[in-house]
Amino acid sequence: MASNMPAPEAPFVTSPFGDDAGEREWEEWNPTADSVRPVRGRHRVVKQRGGLARSSTVLGVGVIAAVGAGGMATAQDKPAVSISLPDAITDKLPDAKSLPGVGSLMSDDSDSGNDNTTTLGGVTTAVADGDAAGSQRTADAGEALRARILQQAEQQQAEVDAEAKAAAEKAAAEQAAALAEKQQTAAEAKAAEEKRKAEEAAAAKAEAERLAKLAASYSLPTSSYTITSTYGESGSMWSSGQHTGLDFAAPTGTPVKAVHGGTVTSAGWSGSYGYRIVLELEDGTEVWYAHLSSMTATAGQKVTTGETIGRVGATGNVTGPHLHLEVHTAGGSGLDPMAWLRDKGLTV
Repeated sequence: MASNMPAPEAPFVTSPFGDDAGEREWEEWNPTADSVRPVRGRHRVVKQRGGLARSSTVLGVGVIAAVGAGGMATAQDKPAVSISLPDAITDKLPDAKSLPGVGSLMSDDSDSGNDNTTTLGGVTTAVADGDAAGSQRTADAGEALRARILQQAEQQQAEVDAEAKAAAEKAAAEQAAALAEKQQTAAEAKAAEEKRKAEEAAAAKAEAERLAKLAASYSLPTSSYTITSTYGESGSMWSSGQHTGLDFAAPTGTPVKAVHGGTVTSAGWSGSYGYRIVLELEDGTEVWYAHLSSMTATAGQKVTTGETIGRVGATGNVTGPHLHLEVHTAGGSGLDPMAWLRDKGLTV
């Protein structure tokens, strides 16, 4: 709703851009509550008559000075910008240093001939200097970042190299340990084999010595013989169905010897055995000599190894002259005479 009060008379008489802009003085207008028309609805800015007001000029100069002094026009990689105003305006502009809050931002060496001045023309120089400083700061920051990245890359590469070296050393150590273990195992196996062979050789030597000693104390029951029947053979010629001894076929009268020193416990006729002598050895083993043609030893007689105790014959149940030899343990069990003689070191 419009007010009934008359609009205040404009404080400016003519435009500063007119022909008499240089002859008229600027007047200051201090509005009051009674002289300002209230604004309803959308806010409006009343265009003041006479062109730019002094307050607008002061504000513009302040903004320009603040921008130049504060370095806001130092955008990176932007060319310097020159600002110029018409002479009609610049002639009426007040000194920037006289503006409240702006003069303190201006440099005191504006008259020293330095390009970085506080005049409007110095804005371009300030911007250019700001661009150079900003570019230098950017270059320094980029160089620092590059150096940091290179340092991190070198550190990571060093860690990778250290891990690879450690892995290689570990693999080499494991390989060396495996090789050493293999060599040690082979050496132990070789030593064990040599020990086994040595033990076998020693055992064979001891057995040979034992058999040689036994052979010296044992003797074959006869000589010039042929083995015709062995222990355990089956046949109808033997009453038990199996042969119970070892047959030495030899001519009648061939001497029969004591296989080892002992005592004659029996000497005489024994049925199908014909003439038989039983020789008991010191360990209780009995040696039977059968089918003898004659006997030279008697019961109770002690004999020595190789001593003649009888002669080969064909008495009893026989098909020809031969010596039938049997070996029995002290308990009466029969043994294979050939194996027993060989165990004594004798070759049958």
